[in-house]
Amino acid sequence: MTNPLDSHSVAQFLSNTPDFFEEHAALLGQIRLSSPLTGRTLSLQERQMEVMRQKYKALELQLSDLLHHGQANDAIAHKFQSWTRALLQARNDVDLPHVLVTGLQTVFGVPQATLRLWRVAPDYAHAWFAEGVAEDAMIFAKSLSAPYCGANNDFDAVRWLDDAAGVQSTAIIPLRTGSGPDTFGLLVLGSGDPQRFAAGMATDFLSDIGATASAALACLLD
Repeated sequence: MTNPLDSHSVAQFLSNTPDFFEEHAALLGQIRLSSPLTGRTLSLQERQMEVMRQKYKALELQLSDLLHHGQANDAIAHKFQSWTRALLQARNDVDLPHVLVTGLQTVFGVPQATLRLWRVAPDYAHAWFAEGVAEDAMIFAKSLSAPYCGANNDFDAVRWLDDAAGVQSTAIIPLRTGSGPDTFGLLVLGSGDPQRFAAGMATDFLSDIGATASAALACLLD
């Protein structure tokens, strides 16, 4: 008694016999398959073409997505370069905080931005960026291993912004002189859009902004 072939055995046979359809070419036109896309009955050759078109379409979408991300990254890199160039062109040290903050607003389109520094040199002790900072804000800054992004949970630092009441999302970036936990300031960005600085968003770029800002502002420290 002959055992019936199951689908796995048939598939294994065809895989091990690559010249089968060359020897039985007429079968290519006789085998009929149902298309999951259109529901029509297709020949094996037509189904193969349909599968290939699906694969090409998926590849085109992936390529389009890669190009889109590449263009977005190029735009961000160009903006970052423009902002950094503005910092380098600042005429004197005391201008740096203003140039840094306004650059973030104009170059990156951040609705609100400000900063506060502590441990500044005596020559800058009465500047706007060295205005009183609560101990809680300093402790919060030290606790940040990465920039905070998310809702405005009534942070003391957000109150430094001109229109703190309208801030729905914020990015709070610690400023450090090195890789250690000690901080000397906070950079605060705010938006009325709850999704502009949404919780869970990647913070690598904000960390780069923090590192560049820290390097630029270190000259103001005691």
